[in-house]
Amino acid sequence: MQTISVRTTQNIFTQYPLASVGDRILGYLIDQLIFVVYSFIVIAISVSIDLKQIWVLVAVLSIPYILYRLLFEIFMNGQTPGKRAMQIKVVRINGTPANVGDYVLRWIFGLIELNVASGLIAMLSVIIGGKGQRLGDLVAGTTVIKLIEQRQATAQDVFVSPENNYEVSFPQAVQLNPSDIELIQRSLEINRDLGNQKPMLAITEKVKTQLGVKTDMPPIKFLYVLIKDYNHLTSL
Repeated sequence: MQTISVRTTQNIFTQYPLASVGDRILGYLIDQLIFVVYSFIVIAISVSIDLKQIWVLVAVLSIPYILYRLLFEIFMNGQTPGKRAMQIKVVRINGTPANVGDYVLRWIFGLIELNVASGLIAMLSVIIGGKGQRLGDLVAGTTVIKLIEQRQATAQDVFVSPENNYEVSFPQAVQLNPSDIELIQRSLEINRDLGNQKPMLAITEKVKTQLGVKTDMPPIKFLYVLIKDYNHLTSL
């Protein structure tokens, strides 16, 4: 499974898988279904009020259809209702959030890709490209990721019971807070489950700087010891 490192609000990079072609197609179909429902409602209203000016109906139907994905991606931070239902999202290929310019570029090319040959061009581009990018993504420097739900760390997850007569290695650990411990635990999980050391190494340096700690202890051991020290000191 291909993954991409995405920067979180805590400036920690977390691995997310690229959205599958199936997820992207289903998200697209959900958006299409929403617009079909919208169209039926508009047509029903226009018939009930005996609308004479056909251009008004055409405008009310076509303008929202053309701008649908662009506006939703801008105001929903890379998602449309269909994308949200499928838990997928547009981000930059370097893992940072996409901006308005990126969405505009995707949208311009999408008008061609998604409406020519029933989206076959876009689908082939995603499959062949290797990074989950259609042509609009290639131009904008974006891709689409799968937002696998991140399980919140619980007290049971982060608590490591220290032994009797436990000796604290880093008394500065008491300066940490539960959010810090959750981030440390998450970085260790990523290293364990995905083999990605980047979050663990980044948070190790951040914590060392924050606490003023100098040690040659390997990062993984340092973080586990730090958790045990924190739990011991906060349980006194």
